[in-house]
Amino acid sequence: MNKLITILGASGVGKTTLAKALHENAGFDLALEEHVERPFQSLFKKDRSYAFVNQLDYLIYRAEQERRLRNGNQPALMDGGLDLDFHGFTRLFHAHGWLNDDEFELCRRFYLLTRSLLPLPDLIVILSASTQTIRERLACRNRINIASSEDAELVHNFLDEWLAALPAEKVLRIDTNTEGVDYADSIELILRKAAVIR
Repeated sequence: MNKLITILGASGVGKTTLAKALHENAGFDLALEEHVERPFQSLFKKDRSYAFVNQLDYLIYRAEQERRLRNGNQPALMDGGLDLDFHGFTRLFHAHGWLNDDEFELCRRFYLLTRSLLPLPDLIVILSASTQTIRERLACRNRINIASSEDAELVHNFLDEWLAALPAEKVLRIDTNTEGVDYADSIELILRKAAVIR
């Protein structure tokens, strides 16, 4: 089975930029979040009643991407992924009341079943940045933003709860506050760590 790295963190922390830079520099197969292409994302931005179908669509889509990458023939990389969409965003939506308890439970069951069929990523890169940095990055984005800079700490806390139960060698933490536009420092750290799992 192909090796897989996922890049996790709150919206605006730099996941997509880093994933694209890694793809270009090291030739990883790549899967992105594809906000515009998801059928319920813009509907949910306008109407919170679409939260459940939007989140279930993302969980299914990310599982499909992960399975495709695992069956590929080169080391792979995901911007976000199944674990972020459940432990970060599904929990955030539930905390905000956008998912009720029954809807959250269905998402949880789907996630647990899927994760029992697909192994955890070989390396999980968790990015962090200050609220100010995230706010500035989100303001410059030309795409749908569901989570705000105020949600970043909550998403990070949810992810930390999950990561605390994982083997330490599977997790690489990177602060992106002072990272340059080419993400050279982060790329070097990830490639060094990835060399161990290849």
